[in-house]
Amino acid sequence: MSSDFKNKLYQACTDLANERIVSIQNAITNAQDAANNETKSTAGDKHDTARAMAQNDVEQKSKQLAEAKKLKMGLAQFTAQSGKDEVALGSLVSTNTAKYYISISVGKVDVEGESIFAVSPVSPIAMAMRSKKAGESFEFNGRKFEILIIE
Repeated sequence: MSSDFKNKLYQACTDLANERIVSIQNAITNAQDAANNETKSTAGDKHDTARAMAQNDVEQKSKQLAEAKKLKMGLAQFTAQSGKDEVALGSLVSTNTAKYYISISVGKVDVEGESIFAVSPVSPIAMAMRSKKAGESFEFNGRKFEILIIE
């Protein structure tokens, strides 16, 4: 894999984090608009219940937004070229079963026709392979994985 590939992978993760932030911000705006419209159009217990539900929705979405912003900040902790001889933050790890990008938890990312799993450095699978080198193996969920290449 080239450094260009890792740059594209890093950018794809950044794009996913940004999309998640925009989507949640839009959902918050819609929930706030719904709450405001409910205030104008109803009265009594129904009004109070609807407003409380809308407020709960805004609070939930605000928590999701904070988490999405944390994801994006996680990317700022390293560059696309981060990585060493051993598995660490920024590593692209090819195993005998799949490829993992130790970065942020956004799941499967497709770049140039390849599927890479972007996982948090504190995810269970990243913890299982932490500090391992190419040629070494690790176990996760009762399965044995061999690390082929670390970039």
